[in-house]
Amino acid sequence: MAAAAELSGRSPRAKGYWKVLWSPLALLLTFLLLQAGSADQTEEYLKREHSLSKPYQGVGSSTSSLWDLMGNVLVTTQYVRLTPDLQSKQGAVWNRVPCYLRDWELQVHFKVHGQGKKNLNGDGFAIWYAKDRMQPGSVFGSKHNFVGLGVFVDTYPNEEKQHERVFPYVSAMVSNGSLTYDHSRDGRPTELGGCTAILRNLNHDTFLVIRYVKRRLTVMVDIDGKHEWKDCLDVSGVRLPRGYYFGTSAATGDLSDNHDIISLKLYQLSVERTAAEEAMDKEVFVPSVDNLKLPGADPTSESMSGFAIFLIVFFSLLGLVFAGVILLIVYSKWQERSRKHFY
Repeated sequence: MAAAAELSGRSPRAKGYWKVLWSPLALLLTFLLLQAGSADQTEEYLKREHSLSKPYQGVGSSTSSLWDLMGNVLVTTQYVRLTPDLQSKQGAVWNRVPCYLRDWELQVHFKVHGQGKKNLNGDGFAIWYAKDRMQPGSVFGSKHNFVGLGVFVDTYPNEEKQHERVFPYVSAMVSNGSLTYDHSRDGRPTELGGCTAILRNLNHDTFLVIRYVKRRLTVMVDIDGKHEWKDCLDVSGVRLPRGYYFGTSAATGDLSDNHDIISLKLYQLSVERTAAEEAMDKEVFVPSVDNLKLPGADPTSESMSGFAIFLIVFFSLLGLVFAGVILLIVYSKWQERSRKHFY
């Protein structure tokens, strides 16, 4: 028995020693790994007032509903169809409750399908976090000069030269109302980033997630039926005001598709911040992106408080008074010298 223990290279006593030693080490390692994994995101909570899911009871049909419908929307027990597979249709669904969360994640369960083959389908749909709701327009069924965030699932290439881009294509854009989504160029001039996503006519579920944490915008897709998120775009320095509305809209033109929303689930993310991050994380009032100047706005500036404006006015007036006193002294000295020179 002892020989067998020696042949194994470790005696039963040694094994017992290492077992006793390993247990607290394993616990400590597990704790550290959990802490590292939760350093940025600790908890998430489903916010039902900003979520849309089956069986969609009362959606758009009562004053107590949390969601409004616009255009050619069809609500069934299985999906909310923004547009049917018919030409020249538009539809949208908008949350009635403004969102004041600082960090959030929106999971979109959707399905795009129709009779069109390859590129003979269109146009696509958009997910919004915008200041103005229920505003029809030319950008996937919503207004073109929006204020806020738009994430676009574009299924038809409008620009003739598409060398490096394969459609359907997912992209994102932030606007303060002075930018417009250029449909003729598939939004290229204003996009923050994007990815190809072959998502039409699939037999499995397709998902898209938009995450906004610590001024960082992340979009990921799960379209392969493997229940795995794949990165689509990741942009830091994105500044979105609170109090905007979530919505989704779609449009068809000469080409068409069914654009179905199965669910929209918004989660509040509980994120730890250092004291320095809390000091830097001031509320913003105009959408902007660091290192990307939006026309009519300074992306690095925040709206000033009333107290800051008061200080600026006060010190400006004080400066004027001081300058007036200096000018009065200089003028008196000049007059005195003039009189001496005259006599």
